[in-house]
Amino acid sequence: MDQAALTSLLAQLIAHWEDEVVEFKRGKDSYSVSDLGKYLSALANEANLRGKDRAWIVFGVDNKTRQVVGTTYKESSEHLQATKKQVLDGTSSITFRDIHELLHPDGRVILFEVPAAPRGMPINWSGHAYGRAGESLTALPPDKLDEIRNQTIATDWTAQVVEGATLADLDPKAISVARERFAEKHARRVSSEEVAGWSDATFLDRAKVTQNGAITRAGLLLLGKMEAAGKLSPHPAEITWSLRGEEQAYEHFYPPFLLTSSEVFARIRNVQIRILPQDQLLAHEVSKYDQSVVLEALHNCIAHQDYTRNGRIVVTEYLDRLTFESEGGFVDGEPTDYATGARSTPRRYRNSWLVQAMAELNMIDQMGYGIQRIYEAQRRRFFPLPDYDVKDPTAVSLTIHGRVVDPAYSRLLMQQTELDLVDVVNLDRVQKKLPITDDAIKHLRRRKLIEGRKPNFHVSATVAAATATMADYVRTRAQDDEFYAKLLTDYLGGAGRATRREVDQLLLDKLSDALTPEQRTKKIANLLTKLRRQGVIVNKGPRAAPQWMLAERNAR
Repeated sequence: MDQAALTSLLAQLIAHWEDEVVEFKRGKDSYSVSDLGKYLSALANEANLRGKDRAWIVFGVDNKTRQVVGTTYKESSEHLQATKKQVLDGTSSITFRDIHELLHPDGRVILFEVPAAPRGMPINWSGHAYGRAGESLTALPPDKLDEIRNQTIATDWTAQVVEGATLADLDPKAISVARERFAEKHARRVSSEEVAGWSDATFLDRAKVTQNGAITRAGLLLLGKMEAAGKLSPHPAEITWSLRGEEQAYEHFYPPFLLTSSEVFARIRNVQIRILPQDQLLAHEVSKYDQSVVLEALHNCIAHQDYTRNGRIVVTEYLDRLTFESEGGFVDGEPTDYATGARSTPRRYRNSWLVQAMAELNMIDQMGYGIQRIYEAQRRRFFPLPDYDVKDPTAVSLTIHGRVVDPAYSRLLMQQTELDLVDVVNLDRVQKKLPITDDAIKHLRRRKLIEGRKPNFHVSATVAAATATMADYVRTRAQDDEFYAKLLTDYLGGAGRATRREVDQLLLDKLSDALTPEQRTKKIANLLTKLRRQGVIVNKGPRAAPQWMLAERNAR
């Protein structure tokens, strides 16, 4: 939203004032992430119950006078947006859809856009679900908790209780590992000793594996003994690994999926490979497949499989790629929406009960962010991005590449480490000879990242060639922040203080030649902010004319 739209929105929110889906705060700089997370939990749950698609937390408005007073909360844009990740760590399911900053005539206002809790899935903060009673923050009452859970329980295959199943059908080793995962997940609010002291029945209920002691289908999938999988018949609980090529092999894996997903990864031939030839660039050795990427993909298959279609999950290993096939199309949104951040959290899940249990057991760390994590991991490894095939609305196929497609693309990622993920997605489509939009073409041409004529584009040879020699590689590669921080602190230790202009003179020519002037300026600003927050340096001058010095504890 632009500033005019935000101004209009703020006026509407103030006019209607606080209710169960709107909260106003002055928002002091010291406002804790914990309190912010509790309000997100409460407002997300209340928005769900009221059929709203979003709720709002507003900083910079006095909740007594109803006047804009401004807020100093996280004045750095980078610091402010980092709040999303901090909140996500506490919910493990959702975070703010967006954080809007309004420069109102009466002061700075921040509007946190809270997505409604997905159907059937109450949102917790550090393991506790919150709600609202008018303007007051409260624990989510049992009736509201049940109302949300019951939204999909009748249609959620994984939430159904398995007739005749008992705790004896669960694998003891899987339960032990589940306790460890749960304790890691909730280490901030409950000790591992306390978790270890719970009975199996108590633990499994709290981990949302069972319902009031009754074994659910989700419970058998994640923790069930292999022989107990028959109680899910005629719906197969099976993952098949298949090797194709000169050598051929296959193996079937069964519950408990909490353990066997790692066994599937162990079957994959994950050799070390050089992604670029020695004579073109400093050799960069990586594993053919990143374990976190493979497990994220496999866990997504387990979580979102349509088990009612009586199909199995199939992992196929080829010489240069892995494919993951599962029944059931995307329930909400498209893969690229989640990869680029255009969409963060699904409004609903096919298997809400299973998804919640997997989140509690740390199998899914960031629901709604898994696809983005896979894309980012491949990008950091300079590999082609994943490919989703959603042509069949009843199934999903994901391909993870284990080789370089176009060396120019990989060199470009090495050279320009700060490329926006949207640009990387479009460059990846160019290297794979897939179409991109006219706007994307104009943007990439303007940045000289692609060459050629439509539709025969390719990654710019002139940019990629910049990394063709060792000398150029050293000049264009990005250093760690610690390198630049050491240069700055050494300078301040000798000179005593430095203006922003002096800091720029010190660092600008040390930054990668691959960065644009704007990117270099922003990187230095981010570095100063980071060191200030860490207490390494302080600004003794006004904001318009800063005077940077070492903090007292670092100046001795």
